[in-house]
Amino acid sequence: MTIRVLLVDDQELVRTGFRMVLDAQPGIEVAGEASDGRQALEVLRSTTTDVVLMDVRMPRMDGIEATRHICASPDGPKVIILTTFDLDEYAFAALKAGAAGFLLKDARPEQLIEAIRAVSSGDSVVAPSTTRRLIDRFVQHIPDEDQQPNAALETLTAREGEVLKLVARGMSNGEIAEMLYVSEATVKTHVGRILSKLGLRDRVQAVVFAYETGLIKSGQNGDAK
Repeated sequence: MTIRVLLVDDQELVRTGFRMVLDAQPGIEVAGEASDGRQALEVLRSTTTDVVLMDVRMPRMDGIEATRHICASPDGPKVIILTTFDLDEYAFAALKAGAAGFLLKDARPEQLIEAIRAVSSGDSVVAPSTTRRLIDRFVQHIPDEDQQPNAALETLTAREGEVLKLVARGMSNGEIAEMLYVSEATVKTHVGRILSKLGLRDRVQAVVFAYETGLIKSGQNGDAK
């Protein structure tokens, strides 16, 4: 099965570089290019796409708004946010909008390929620990009074709530399994049920959810209790 990718970046040189890398990979095809979010939405109307590599800051329509439109459809392509090393609130907003994750623009070619294949198969783009650290940088600016409990949390079992806290702390399924003395397959099942009950797309949004509901406080590294 060929993974079709749309490249969205206002810098032609960046798009060209990504195209060169992707065109050399078996099973991956560049479906098209766009120089901003608005053009990306236009291209998607007539092009079958599985994964979108989306820049954040672009003219006319930025990556956040475009991601929000794309992810509003349950059958839409997965979005990987492209960002510089100095992450800002735009990247966090894009994750909240439904992006599957993010990738640094200076990532190695093999990391780019791995990210595209991972997202296409339904996984998150970035390592759980990296996700937590980067999101933690943004949510520290969210006042505690803005963190609102969510009734959906009450649908989780005690074990599911425990697993959610560990996911939000940046632990992988293997690490959680070791801590809880269960199999990794069991943890994967718990994570799947958590995402389903809370209406979340992936682990990235689970981390965001945990912070925004106050389940995990910014900088919290203690035991998940």
